[in-house]
Amino acid sequence: MIDTENNPTPTPGDRTLDELLALVRPALPPGEQIFVVGGAVRDRLLGLPVHDIDFALAGDGLAAAKHVARRLDAEFYALDPERGTGRVLLRRAAGERLMLDFSVLRGETLEADQRRRDFTINSLAIDANEPAQSFDPLGGAVDLRERVLRSCAPDSFEDDPVRTLRAVRFAAGLGFRIEAGTRESLRAAVPRLLETSPERRRDEVLKILSGKRVAAALAALDLLGIFPLVFPGLRAMKGVSQPAPHVHDVWDHTLSVIKHLEALTDLLTAREHDPEAGNMVSGQAVLRLGRYRERFRDHLGEEIVPDRAWRGGLFLAALYHDAGKPATRSVDETGRIRLTGHEDAGADLARGIARTLVLSNEEKRRLVRVVRHHMRPHFLVWADRPPSRRAIYRFFRDTGPAGADIALLVLADVLGGYEQTITPETWGKYLDISRNLLENWWERPEESVRPPPLLNGSDLIERFGLEPGPLIGELLAKLQEAQAAGEVSDRKAALRFIEDALESN
Repeated sequence: MIDTENNPTPTPGDRTLDELLALVRPALPPGEQIFVVGGAVRDRLLGLPVHDIDFALAGDGLAAAKHVARRLDAEFYALDPERGTGRVLLRRAAGERLMLDFSVLRGETLEADQRRRDFTINSLAIDANEPAQSFDPLGGAVDLRERVLRSCAPDSFEDDPVRTLRAVRFAAGLGFRIEAGTRESLRAAVPRLLETSPERRRDEVLKILSGKRVAAALAALDLLGIFPLVFPGLRAMKGVSQPAPHVHDVWDHTLSVIKHLEALTDLLTAREHDPEAGNMVSGQAVLRLGRYRERFRDHLGEEIVPDRAWRGGLFLAALYHDAGKPATRSVDETGRIRLTGHEDAGADLARGIARTLVLSNEEKRRLVRVVRHHMRPHFLVWADRPPSRRAIYRFFRDTGPAGADIALLVLADVLGGYEQTITPETWGKYLDISRNLLENWWERPEESVRPPPLLNGSDLIERFGLEPGPLIGELLAKLQEAQAAGEVSDRKAALRFIEDALESN
């Protein structure tokens, strides 16, 4: 396992709640008592940076949000006009973004509001204008110190079954234990989870997958009976044995891949790395791929859909990358286990979960491509020679941006396959292939990924008298591949290539 314990991943513009309140306080509506509630107060006590703040007040949340947006020259959104909830989005330098939500107290008093929240650690509140004044009627601060997740009320999960997912997210991400009574009421509410909207379930699932201790969260979902409701069909991976060099069945292999993927992404997106820390695996990964830290951060942080970083999508792909193995597993007459076609079967399952989670079309395409093509870097390693320019072109022609995901996933995949039995030679080969792919995608795209066109459809129509139609697209695609392979480098050679292609048809 890669060691990233001593390598935190700070983000530019990380600020504490007190620093952000100092920025926002002058813009708050005068004369109103406004409270900071929920996660920002929790993270303040945990010493964590804050990226969004929830405010609650007895007055009009929409009016308060509009006032703050005007004062800060920020964007305003009416999140829930009926309940008087508004959002302020403040964009700052270096990509920093601060989200401020203003809502009306859920109840006649602050304490009534706090008792209607999900967990005691999220029920904490402070006065926005006097942050030293705190309000903690449910003992959330004590639960934080004791690392306990406790619901605010016995009927908390019945009121909102999506909180079952939130419980797992907070427990895994913070390393907390779920209090016994809370766990019992959580289990009782699990069957009602499917009565909630798929969009809300999706948002919680992706937060789990993009958070910390993802494999532990998935194991907890399974233990609590939630897993089959949000990821139907995947429990079939349990007990499905695999050929060497795999040391796990498909289910445990998948959890291991996710552990390694989290460690790799933490390692390769960290802003600093101690060269003396870690082990052979992490040291070699940083040595060969460390120059792409910023690229990895941008890639995993890409928002295909606003406020939904792709990192969660990559972990969803890791969860499904071998999901097709149970259906495709066979044993030949010699006893050899075969898993032929598991990539395509897994891609079909990935397409299904994309529909279930109501992912966007682009998220679905990328997810399916990662699963369908995740074996291709393995094939390149097994070829035992550097991939040709043509092979690189074809890889990215079929995968696009998902190719960079696959170059990272394959590293976690091989570590999850070999575990401690992996040799420096094998690990080095996989790192070389990943580096080769990423070099071409990020550093030399015009050479072997997306060569600039030497001809267009009009050229072919005018020069060769072709009619508009599919043939033109086919010829231009062949020409681009020839360019990427280094066989054609100028317009004259391109025309000759098309002429030869037409004669051979």
